Amino acid sequence: MTSLLFAMVASFLTATGARDQLLVARLAGVLGASTPLLVVALASSAVTAGIAAWAGAWLARTMSEDAATMFVAIALLLAAVECAWPNREKTPREPTRSLGALAIVLFARQLTDASRFLVAAFAVVFAYWPLAGLGGALGGGGAVAVGWSLGLALEDKLPLRAIRIALALILFILAAVTGLSARGTIG
Repeated sequence: MTSLLFAMVASFLTATGARDQLLVARLAGVLGASTPLLVVALASSAVTAGIAAWAGAWLARTMSEDAATMFVAIALLLAAVECAWPNREKTPREPTRSLGALAIVLFARQLTDASRFLVAAFAVVFAYWPLAGLGGALGGGGAVAVGWSLGLALEDKLPLRAIRIALALILFILAAVTGLSARGTIG
């Protein structure tokens, strides 16, 4: 259960203001908050979280304990970089109504976002990877659902850039501490 809770909270927090949440919010604002849009976003979140958890568990089987700890540090560092990376995308003026196109774009964005890096890290650390995947699906799904429900108001109601920078700093510090402990520099 620990992996589920950690993955859920970490995924929700790191998905706040992320590219997938903003895309869903902007499309919901321009096209309307339709149920098919939400279903595609939730399905993509679930599939990508499952893939990340499975990949983390697969890697964990081939690693020593020190290598697994270093992998977690690298995953935290990649998540920090992804959170700090500015999102310069604009609200689409004439967005496509194709759910297939949306599914492909969301899948590609979510597969390499901070949330999925953390889900993979939790799958490496904890013994039962399906719980990490479920937690990531719930957290990531909750974030896109918030974006879907708020629409264009999401960017007005929350200081998303400040949240992302704060998360990047926290993740960077955690990555440094984890990496140094894997190297035996700190105990």
